[in-house]
Amino acid sequence: MAERLIIVSAPHKFRDSIVDLHDHEGVVECHTYRTDEDEHDAVHLLVSADMRQELLDKLQDILSGNEDWRLIIMPVEASVPRPEEEDAGDKEEENEEKRKQAKAVESREELYEKVSKNAELSEIYLLFVGLSAVVAAIGLIENNVAVIVGAMVIAPLLGPNLAFCLGVALGDRELMFKAILTTAAGIGLVVVLGGVIGYFWPIDFDSEELMSRTEVGLDSMALALASGAAAALSMTTGVSSALVGVMVAVALMPPAVAIGLFLGADRAQDALGALLLLSVNVVCLNLAAQLSFVARGITPRTWMERKNARRAVFVNVIIWIALTVLLAVLLLIRKQTG
Repeated sequence: MAERLIIVSAPHKFRDSIVDLHDHEGVVECHTYRTDEDEHDAVHLLVSADMRQELLDKLQDILSGNEDWRLIIMPVEASVPRPEEEDAGDKEEENEEKRKQAKAVESREELYEKVSKNAELSEIYLLFVGLSAVVAAIGLIENNVAVIVGAMVIAPLLGPNLAFCLGVALGDRELMFKAILTTAAGIGLVVVLGGVIGYFWPIDFDSEELMSRTEVGLDSMALALASGAAAALSMTTGVSSALVGVMVAVALMPPAVAIGLFLGADRAQDALGALLLLSVNVVCLNLAAQLSFVARGITPRTWMERKNARRAVFVNVIIWIALTVLLAVLLLIRKQTG
């Protein structure tokens, strides 16, 4: 059973209320310590990973209104002796519904801390984007699949898209705007670099890898939808290693570079095809990731925040669905006329 250690540092007056949670479903052990600071206690709660979100919400409800507290969530590699399994009975039946509702292995707080970093527009982010754009451009021009895959893994363009979807799920406008800005800056930089390379570098348009970025169909849409769902699932379940596969499956970097290469070489029609592929990937990725976050129960803590988040999710999903339908129609028209 996966576990987390929750360390609570709070004024002494909250000690009894926090300790009373030791009977909460999912709490394995509870220990209290007096810190060096006056009137402060530290409470250590060893909890099962699948039930910690509800416990974190209860802790924040207890401590809200007081600024002098902090929660620290730490992963537990192993604990000895292993927690004893409870006997089946009334208590197990009583908590079965709670376990079903604990869909996300990663808590809201852990997920936010992990994903929100990807929305930061920093020099390192732009450097990685620029380097991966150059690598992808060389791979496309030289028709080298291995180089292109390397660029897909290096490119940090997937992170801001997931951050945007999480921001919508939590109703966090600041995170949404930061993610949009970071995504736009990254894709814009890629297109510009691709344009410069396409203008000065002689390009062999017989390159299968390059020209394949102008071909997009409904299969591309299905791939992006599946990959977006997989990306959100990997984040909420803590299986972050699966993100590498998602980066390769629904690559945003190669079509963005291809747009620049074609524009630099004055091939607007091919650039339009690459733009369509990039649009399909971005729209379907965000739609699937958004629905996955909602399905996994990623919501804000308070009622008012949940109300605002539901409105944001509804509007966002409607927009993504409309764009998906529009792109599907364009693909069908393009296929018939092509």
